[in-house]
Amino acid sequence: MSKVKITETVLRDAHQSLIATRMSIGEMLPILEALDEVGYYSLEAWGGATFDACLRFLKEDPWERLRKIRDKVKNTKLQMLFRGQNILGYRHYSDDVVSYFVQKCVANGIDIIRIFDALNDARNLKTAIDATKREGGHVQAAISYTTGPVFGNKYFAAYAKQLEEMGADSICIKDMSGLLKPYEAYDLVKEIKSQVKLPVQIHTHYTSGLASMTLLKSIEAGADIVDTAISPMAMGTSQPPTESLVATLTGTEYDTGLDLKKLDKICKYFIPIREKYLSEGLLDPKILKVDINALLYQVPGGMLSNLVSQLKQAGKTEKLTEVLEEVPRVRADSGFPPLVTPTSQIVGTQAVLNVISGERYKMVTKEFKGLIRGEYGKTPADIDPDFRKSIIGDEEVITYRPADKIPNELDELREKAKAYIEQDEDVLSYALFENVAVKYFEWRNAQKYKLDIETADRDSKVYPV
Repeated sequence: MSKVKITETVLRDAHQSLIATRMSIGEMLPILEALDEVGYYSLEAWGGATFDACLRFLKEDPWERLRKIRDKVKNTKLQMLFRGQNILGYRHYSDDVVSYFVQKCVANGIDIIRIFDALNDARNLKTAIDATKREGGHVQAAISYTTGPVFGNKYFAAYAKQLEEMGADSICIKDMSGLLKPYEAYDLVKEIKSQVKLPVQIHTHYTSGLASMTLLKSIEAGADIVDTAISPMAMGTSQPPTESLVATLTGTEYDTGLDLKKLDKICKYFIPIREKYLSEGLLDPKILKVDINALLYQVPGGMLSNLVSQLKQAGKTEKLTEVLEEVPRVRADSGFPPLVTPTSQIVGTQAVLNVISGERYKMVTKEFKGLIRGEYGKTPADIDPDFRKSIIGDEEVITYRPADKIPNELDELREKAKAYIEQDEDVLSYALFENVAVKYFEWRNAQKYKLDIETADRDSKVYPV
């Protein structure tokens, strides 16, 4: 058995899961070179919700963030999370937009693209996989792990084989809710390894308190790479702590070769950042607790923090348990989708509405109707026809690959966004988050105008000799 490799998630999923993706590039920059020196397999640094959060909350250009990270990280692969035909947004995009986005990801510094589909519908991965191969990137095709009547090791291994045949360079078991139990992980890794010849990576969350044990059993079963987070940004709804796993494997046949002293430097840097978000209330102690009920609710880390946030805004935080109990019922009604973006938000928001309104499906979101109609792809289990009719009426049910009916959008998007475009990538920001991107572009222009005024004012002053 070769040494186990580590992907560090502190720059992406750790803070997405714990503090709703609010870590800024300013907080990352001082530690990037130290992270680069550790010897990680990769740094997960982009994708997921970071793109949206940069534009919406942080007044950052996500593309500039990636370039700044790449500039400081010279030796370690940069990795991102990519939602197949959804890219980093919340709907399906045309094939030309997906391909162009992949091209710009690789051009701006991404080495590994972890591509997944929320429904495990392989049709929704094809364009992104083909584009990544074309651009010379590493395709890590991900299985959205979940439990339910239609799932099992044979199901997941067959899907992994299909992804291998589509051109994947590695397989990720993506356990976004902390559902994968240690001995089940052992059997699952063994099953997948018996079917595919690719490296297997494990991604899980600490929500249910099982994650460190799950990684250990996965490693014993032959997993090649695992995701961890540096300890101040670990546990709770984040990943298992990096240092603990490295210490556990030291001196064994799985030894990572990573230096705990170098990791301690990283740890010390993030401690005050963690304390800052705790004091500001963005890091909610509720999501730091071990909750074995996650095995019942199947709520991933980012979804849990979003549910807490939605209920706070509605002044209904006391309804959290009711909402968590409603989530699996909504999931069963909608064909047992794995709960990961965007299905986690779709199912979660519908569960919140069902509880707050006092009547199930009295109010139904457009996105939930889309999920039931087939706009996101084929659900793992069939949806009851009567339930479907009660939600979408006589609307057409989509049985083909949803993107097949989406005409090329790139030229039209360029025309719509031409007043704002300062770099090629701006059209992609506009494509994914039109209104949010426009607000950011207007803010960016205002900042430049303000700077120009200040510069002109300074240069016009006459100073005494």
